[in-house]
Amino acid sequence: MSVLDDNITKLSGYLDRFRATGIQNRIAGQDMAGAGGVFQTTSPVDKSVICDVAHGTASDIDAAANAAHDAFATWRDMPAGERKKVLIRIAEGIEARAEEIALCECWDTGQAFKFMSKAALRGAENFRYFADQVVQARDGQHLKSPTLMNITTRVPIGPVGVITPWNTPFMLSTWKIAPALAAGCTVVHKPAEASPLTARLLVEITEEAGLPPGVLNTVNGFGEGAGKALCEHPKIKAIAFVGESRTGSLITKQGADTLKRNHLELGGKNPVIVFDDADLDRALDAAIFMIYSINGERCTSSSRLLVQDTIREEFETKLIARVNNIKVGHPLDPATEIGPLVTQEHFDKVVSYFDIAKEDGATVAAGGVTVGDAGYFVRPTLFTQATNQMRIAQEEIFGPVLTSIPFSTEDEALEMANDTAYGLTGYVWTNDLTRALRFTDKLEAGMIWVNSENVRHLPTPFGGVKASGIGRDGGDWSFEFYMEQKHIGFATGQHKITKLGAL
Repeated sequence: MSVLDDNITKLSGYLDRFRATGIQNRIAGQDMAGAGGVFQTTSPVDKSVICDVAHGTASDIDAAANAAHDAFATWRDMPAGERKKVLIRIAEGIEARAEEIALCECWDTGQAFKFMSKAALRGAENFRYFADQVVQARDGQHLKSPTLMNITTRVPIGPVGVITPWNTPFMLSTWKIAPALAAGCTVVHKPAEASPLTARLLVEITEEAGLPPGVLNTVNGFGEGAGKALCEHPKIKAIAFVGESRTGSLITKQGADTLKRNHLELGGKNPVIVFDDADLDRALDAAIFMIYSINGERCTSSSRLLVQDTIREEFETKLIARVNNIKVGHPLDPATEIGPLVTQEHFDKVVSYFDIAKEDGATVAAGGVTVGDAGYFVRPTLFTQATNQMRIAQEEIFGPVLTSIPFSTEDEALEMANDTAYGLTGYVWTNDLTRALRFTDKLEAGMIWVNSENVRHLPTPFGGVKASGIGRDGGDWSFEFYMEQKHIGFATGQHKITKLGAL
């Protein structure tokens, strides 16, 4: 039996339970049907129905928000050492079910097993990292003044809403939920409607690890119903969202009446800038990895290649050969590098840019075609002879599509890199240290890597500028969002108090 056949057999066993019972909402430790009935989740591999999913609406969000509110004091007041133990047990539970998580995620989203086999373990790493931060999360400072001993501390903000996307849903869910729980918050999680399977697995794992009922609640549904209700609910104190910029704007508006705190991790049109003095072989490897891995469906993908004109022809020739050699196939095949796109709607969007590129005058140098009729497969695509004003250079396609644009000078490269609504990441390839320092200082991006692909280090801040988001994840920055600062001033003597109305 091949590895692919073995993975398909294992997956079938994991999916049997979902086929039998569907996916219910999980509120206060109990399975709940959706007030809106059910909807179906389908696999992008062959468009087959996976199972029914509870269709949550405003009433389900209200029940979940009340459950999170009722559980908050218990979780908040649990000794930090005990909460840490729970989070570590969650990490262990994720590791024990890593294969199940990976296979279900591949089938639900179309992501290749090559990458998803590691995503679950990254989720466990998120819980372990924030478990280690639990004890000091509330630590503050001693800020002495002439008359006061000033103490700062932090307290959890309360019940929070977490809205996660469909591209790497399990890992991104842990990215938000782990620090929220570590801070002492309770959570209402609304996963993307296109990828509900692993959100169900996560809430099961947390409860098996000893997380009290109501601390993590999961409500499935759609943005205009469950998502909107979560953003508007008065008992939800903050919203952590990962998704497209247009939705982030709606979330801000929906939370305005309740003065909701928002952390928005949004889209990107990220440049990878390759100067002619760079290590071109490594730059080529990194540029290919950052746009064609994860099906190109990630916010940090390097979707614009700005390449110096003195090396453009050589670089693009090697790039075309590599892109044409990328293996598109069944996501459960370990050799597959690109699987199908997640939904019909997203497939149609990505494919539409093949004609847009031609209409704008760009060349389709590789790909630009669909693959088969069974699922939502496309060939990895490269556009050349492009300018930075074209739609393919300005709009987030969110697929395995790269646009190559030449530049002559450092100033021209910087101008083009910044000439977009987005500002999430940037990747700079040069062996000139002073140039790297100059360029990164002026590059408008929240995260920049020099001579590297995106290598995530959990203590560092993750987030963007401009239309790419508000706020930062990672390390203490996560606690800044999920916790409130508190100041207490203790008088150290009999300082003068101004008297009013005294005779």
